[in-house]
Amino acid sequence: MRERLRPTLATRIALLAVSVAVLTSVAGIVISVNLLQRANEQTARAALVALADQAEATAQVGVSPEAAQARARKALQSINVQIAVVRSRANGAPTLVGDQVAVRSLTPEQTQRLSQGESLSLRLPRDDGILLVEARPTPAGGLVLAQRRGDALALGGQALQQLTISLVITGLIAAALGLLVAWRLSRSLKRTAAAATAMAQGSRDVAIPEEGPREVAEVAASVNRLAGALSHSEARQREFLLSVSHDLRTPLTAITGYAESLADGVVPPDRLAAVGTVIGDEAKRLERLVADLLDLARLDATEMRMDSAPVDLRGVVDGAAEIWGHRCAAAGVDFRVEAVDPAIVVFADAQRLRQALDGLLENALRVTPQGAPIVVATHTEPGGVAVLEVRDGGPGLSDDDLTVAFERSALYERYRGIRQVGTGLGLAIVHRIVDRLGGTVEAGHAVEGGARFTIRMPLLTPTALAPPTPGAWTGTRTHP
Repeated sequence: MRERLRPTLATRIALLAVSVAVLTSVAGIVISVNLLQRANEQTARAALVALADQAEATAQVGVSPEAAQARARKALQSINVQIAVVRSRANGAPTLVGDQVAVRSLTPEQTQRLSQGESLSLRLPRDDGILLVEARPTPAGGLVLAQRRGDALALGGQALQQLTISLVITGLIAAALGLLVAWRLSRSLKRTAAAATAMAQGSRDVAIPEEGPREVAEVAASVNRLAGALSHSEARQREFLLSVSHDLRTPLTAITGYAESLADGVVPPDRLAAVGTVIGDEAKRLERLVADLLDLARLDATEMRMDSAPVDLRGVVDGAAEIWGHRCAAAGVDFRVEAVDPAIVVFADAQRLRQALDGLLENALRVTPQGAPIVVATHTEPGGVAVLEVRDGGPGLSDDDLTVAFERSALYERYRGIRQVGTGLGLAIVHRIVDRLGGTVEAGHAVEGGARFTIRMPLLTPTALAPPTPGAWTGTRTHP
């Protein structure tokens, strides 16, 4: 119910567009009215002044000033300008004679000043509006022109009315355009929202037209990319689950078959030890696969605990060398450690870093033939970067393999049945661990002819400041 009451984006945009159009029109009308009224009044005032000057000049032309005043009066009355003239009373005091509005426009004092040759320009407030007055002295005694402000602004009022109508029409057009833009924008967004809803319900074949404004088109493109990424990710997950189910089924089948044989008593006594060894090996394989799956799940969910502290890579490599040197010797593989810097200190979880190194060494030993080398190297790179490498002399990886080396079961699916493979999760676990430790890991080609896996992490302590620890090694160590 609350969602239904919430206004839509189209409604808000439409209201905004209409509000802006109305406010703009009203503001334009108000400003235009004030400006035009002032301009019209100034124009009318200037016109009245010009008429008064012309009437004064006309009254001074001709044989009879009175006749000239009469001609001026007749001309001015045709444009709603009222006129009065100065006459002398019997006692000699000047008075105004003519149209009533013009007669009442001047006080006796002002009339006296006019008769004495002074020009007057007045703007008088009246009950029926503003009165504009221009008075000029003439040989006949003086001339007074009076015009109501409304009559003077009549022409300007028509222009103002036309301008107001134009602004109202413009506001309506702007509001209509705003409604159109709001409708088109909301249509694109509604289409995107519908596609997102379909994706949430499991549909992955959505395709939104990337049209409309740039931002809206970018949203549509992002949803399309998201749909493609989800489809690809889910396809890989299905492949991964199929692969895992196959790997789980193989040891379970062996364990179940030998267990049934033992239960039925069909295994001869001299084969009991061998059968027990097979069952134990398959159980360990199953345990290793389950452990890898759990580790990967914890790393994906960021639930695996990381206890980071300053760690010397030499100590991590030295601890691994003691174990893997013997394992490689037993398999006939030449194991070497190369260290150039006396100390390389990083901020990491030593156990998780060792787990990542063990994973790379396990992967290398699985594919390295007898007599070929496995090398663990540590050094630094410019910019304060610590480097830990594992190189082998195995069959190596193709350029296409390098791009998918750390994806779950990618190499497993490619090389199953061709070369020795593990659970298909080891390199993915290494990648997650290194990423959680704040480093990077990449695959490449080794100078020994096989694969190279390089872990890079920020260097915590400059090597020159870290003294060698007692019993630590430098240079190259070879394990038999």
